[in-house]
Formats: sequence, structure tokens, C-alpha cells
Amino acid sequence: MAITAPQQSLYEIAIEQFEQAADLIGLEDELRQILRTCKRELIVHFPVEMDDGSVKVFTGYRVHHNLAAGPAKGGIRYHPNVTLDEVKALAMWMTWKCAIMGLPFGGGKGGVRVDPKLLSPGELQNLTRRYTTEISLLLGPHQDIPAPDVNTNPQIMAWIMDTYSMHRHGGVGVPAVVTGKPTLLGGSAGRLEATGRGVVFAIEEAAKTYQIDLATARVVIQGFGNAGSTAARLLYEQGSRVVAVSDSRGGIYNPRGLDIPAVMAYKQQTGSVVGFPEADPVTNEQLLELPCDILIPAALEEQITEHNASRIQARLIAEAANGPTTPEADRILFDRGVIILPDIYANAGGVTVSYFEWVQGLQHFYWTEEEVNSRLRTIMTRAFHAIHATAERYRVQLRTAALVLAVQRVAEITRLRGIYP
Repeated sequence: MAITAPQQSLYEIAIEQFEQAADLIGLEDELRQILRTCKRELIVHFPVEMDDGSVKVFTGYRVHHNLAAGPAKGGIRYHPNVTLDEVKALAMWMTWKCAIMGLPFGGGKGGVRVDPKLLSPGELQNLTRRYTTEISLLLGPHQDIPAPDVNTNPQIMAWIMDTYSMHRHGGVGVPAVVTGKPTLLGGSAGRLEATGRGVVFAIEEAAKTYQIDLATARVVIQGFGNAGSTAARLLYEQGSRVVAVSDSRGGIYNPRGLDIPAVMAYKQQTGSVVGFPEADPVTNEQLLELPCDILIPAALEEQITEHNASRIQARLIAEAANGPTTPEADRILFDRGVIILPDIYANAGGVTVSYFEWVQGLQHFYWTEEEVNSRLRTIMTRAFHAIHATAERYRVQLRTAALVLAVQRVAEITRLRGIYP
């Protein structure tokens, strides 16, 4: 019987990526020890009263990876498979993402091990408020600012804000303690579309650098949720030919181009893009290998692997999803000359506008959507050119360059601050 090597955990992958970047810049051992270690790991076990009067105990986590650049920033996810290992990896990646974008945040992440689809609205609120109370010793506008993630949303952020405000400020609302809130509670204009819009801004900068004509480019998008549909609409509006899109049920393909507003309306009516007239059906796997200039994976992790990377026909891949490309596929695509805009840059529009929301909350002064979008473009553009320059300097792919840039920045901040006491 063959013995297979154990699969790497997410945290082991995060550490491996960090070490590769640290090797390239010759990072000293002392700083390696600091930056590869999470600063705080809080595990909480808390009871929640259910609608039928029974009590269930849930497990939650909140992790701070590094706070050298500022307060912890990172989402909270509700999922039955949440683990401490996963949350630690995601917190580390948030540190690098914020550093790449030049945001004054460190990396944090949180989660509760629960299937929220099995809870009533009342049970979901009870769980959220109790979890918030348990981790409240870490929270604060200048300490730790959560945001939505997998299976969490603006309503859950509103409950977190209210719970924190009741405990710490006598009920007076503290809008800067979370981002991704409803706009009535201080949420930012433009936040809902920020991830997809940021992906398009990243593509626009890459297209200028690598001579890709967006007015004639063929685009394929896997995943037609918030980020994917926003990117599809914005690219369609500037003349790109979006030839294929998909959701969890399947995909549609028309080499002449899809009418994206009509596809969005169809999905709104039916719940899926599948069955859209004037398009051929394709699977999510087939969609990745279609002829195109730009491929946007905006669905799940590990979609582009060593098994299909050689058949990818896109010239540019913009990762709207987290982790859609495996390390093995990365190497194959790099050797083939395919350009990858990595997730820690390409989908950073969400955390960037979360930063804007935080600033607005601290000042109680709110910006227009035009101001938000303009500032987002400025930061996405600046980050792209910094990553591209780093890639040219070290002769590496953009993902490695982004990590190098991030590790360099956090290491330098740590050097300047010194070790207390």
C-alpha cells in the first residue's frame, strides 16, 4: 500500500510562502521569528440558547497575526469547518494584503465553527452577540476591526457593532469598530462593489503594462456572485467581450459575447445563469479552459491546478477569489508566460474600502461613492506598479513579488518600532 505525503495545512502553506519571500530579501532570523508567528490566538467556547429552549456550545476564534502597522483588520466567517489553523493562515495573509496596499492595519481573522444555514434569524443573532461578547476584550476602533467574510454580512456586522457599543459605550454607536456595515449605520458608499471594482482597476493597470487592449479583449469569469458580476458588468461597459460566466450550478458560453445586464437580470429572476438564452452550457471546469484573453476566477479556491494549468488559454489571470490557483499551477503558468494578478493584490479592493469606511467612521464624515471609487483607483494603481517593479527587480512572478513587498514593509516597520521594552 502506497504511503501518500500528508496534505499541507493552510497555515503551513502561508509559512512556506513567507519563507520564500524572506529568503529572497535575506531577512534576518530575528525578524523571521517575529513575522512567522501570530501575536495572539484566542479560542472561546460559549453557550447559545436555541429557539426550542435547548442550549448548544459553539467554538469561536479570533487571531491577531501582526499589529506593527496598526490595529488588526480581518473578517469573521461562520462555517462548520473553521479551525484555528485556517484562521491563523488567513490572519497572516491579511497582514500581507494590508501591507501591499499600504494600509495602516495589521492582519487579523476570526470565525465560529457553525453552519449558519441551520440557525433561525434569532439564533444567529444570539450566537453573534455572544461571540462578540467573548472576543470583545480584543475589539475596538484602534485595536481590532472585524468585517464580513464567509457566511457573514452587513446585518451581522450591525449586531457586532451594537453589542460592542452597548458593552463599552453605554449604547452610543461606535461605527468604526466594524466595517461592511449597512450604510444607515455608517457603512461606506461603494463598499458592496469594492472587490469587483478593485479587480477591474487591477486589470486596467496590467493591461497598460502588458499591452492588452481591453476594448477587444475576451473575458471569462468563473463565479457570478458579488465580485464576479461586478467585474463582468464594469468590463462589459467599457467594451470588453465577456464570453463566459458561471455560478455554482454551471456556466454559459457565447464566443460572440454575452449581454451582461441581461444575464444579471436572468440570474435575479431564476437564481442562476444556467439556461440563459443565446448561450451554450459549459461546466465550471470547461469554462476555465475556454479561449480568452483574461480569466477571472471569482469562485472557490484551488480551481486552477497542475491538472488543467497547461490547458489554460488566457494571457492574464486576475484572482478575484482567494487561493484559486495552486502552487504547482503557479509554476506551470509562470513558465508558460501567463500573467497572474495574485489574490492578495487583485481582490484587495474590499479591505481598501473597509479602510475608507473606518476612516469615515472615526471622523463621522462620509464620502460620496465617486470619492470612494477615485481613492480606490489611486491605491490599486500605486500598488500594482510597486508589485511590478519588485517583480522586475527580483525576476519573479507577481505573486512572489507581492509577498516580497509586503514582508519588506512589515519588517521595516518592525525595525523602526524596535522591540519593547
